[in-house]
Amino acid sequence: MAQAQGLGKRYIKAFFKGFFVAVPVTVTFLDRVACVARVEGASMQPSLNPGGRQASDVVLLNHWSIRNYDVQRGDIVSLVGKK
Repeated sequence: MAQAQGLGKRYIKAFFKGFFVAVPVTVTFLDRVACVARVEGASMQPSLNPGGRQASDVVLLNHWSIRNYDVQRGDIVSLVGKK
């Protein structure tokens, strides 16, 4: 019984170690490299949401290209306003 409690404590400790490493890495990745966003509505038709569907498309926003000024003609640029 005591061995099972020690095993449970090790798993909890390992979980929290992984959690405290994974969260900052994920937040940094989403802030600096890329993130996933949903595009809804008719504003981007026909490039996104073709055919007048009411469904939304999911896109990958590449932050790295913007930081390196690697935007080219035909690229879709997303702007986010601060509230």
